[in-house]
Amino acid sequence: MIVTQGLTKRFGSVLAVDGIDLQVHPGDRYGFLGPNGSGKTTTVRMLLGLIFATSGSAEVMDQPVPHGLKHALPQIGALIEGPAAYPHLSGRTNLTLIDASGAGTSRRTRRARVDAALEQVGLAGAGRKPAKAYSLGMRQRLGLAAALLRQPQLLVLDEPTNGLDPQGIREIRDLLLAMNAAGTTLFVSSHLLAEVEQLCTRVGVLDRGRLVLQDDLATLRAPTGRVIVHTPDVAAAVGLLDGRVQERDGTRLVVRGLSAEDLVTLLVRDGLRVQEVMAERPTLEEVVLAVTGAGSDRIDSSGDER
Repeated sequence: MIVTQGLTKRFGSVLAVDGIDLQVHPGDRYGFLGPNGSGKTTTVRMLLGLIFATSGSAEVMDQPVPHGLKHALPQIGALIEGPAAYPHLSGRTNLTLIDASGAGTSRRTRRARVDAALEQVGLAGAGRKPAKAYSLGMRQRLGLAAALLRQPQLLVLDEPTNGLDPQGIREIRDLLLAMNAAGTTLFVSSHLLAEVEQLCTRVGVLDRGRLVLQDDLATLRAPTGRVIVHTPDVAAAVGLLDGRVQERDGTRLVVRGLSAEDLVTLLVRDGLRVQEVMAERPTLEEVVLAVTGAGSDRIDSSGDER
């Protein structure tokens, strides 16, 4: 669905994207991650032909970028760098203009497509309001509606839940999951790691323009071999486990060398109480921080500034 080889972009002396090899398979829910300034949006803009690569190659939906995009773009929905709209026009009119600008769209069914897109993103009751009256979250929903107009086979989204409240984030996540189940491939650039963890099946991580990690999320979050157990009988459990406790925090113990089942059996057999037990797995945040190091947009004082 998306394949790049050595994809590189320079802006003068700045190397923004450094020879990345992406692989996004049909049906993926792919999370594209990395610190601010790591090159995510630049990469997405190259994939959609909005800027040209300095070197390397890219294919999107089996079409070479940029020359084959005229064949691929009608099957792609995209929301990049925030939604754009004519502020004095209604949401419905904005979508109508966007739909009319696309090649191969049917005027006869345009109204039905616009109605369906507004309904999908939760704006059915606000379609006649001018876009300038929309909140940030509503504008984000409008941008997503524009991306959904043609029932795309590939959906490319840059921070799709920006400005949404928790309920809105959940609604958009459910919508994207339903679209993926119906056959749409998702490519989502985001810094909301907890949200990506719930949505995506595969991730790629950029750091300073380089692709430092690309794998299935299930593989990255495989059990570490340690078990987390919560017990009010902490002191007795530590003594019973005889050096197998590697971490202790209140009633929480991290234990090595035993399965969860064997650990529960051992504790209960000795009359100790078990409140909760689970295999330890790294969070996506831990995985990303481990490969991106100190990547941050913080600027601390150097001591010589006045």
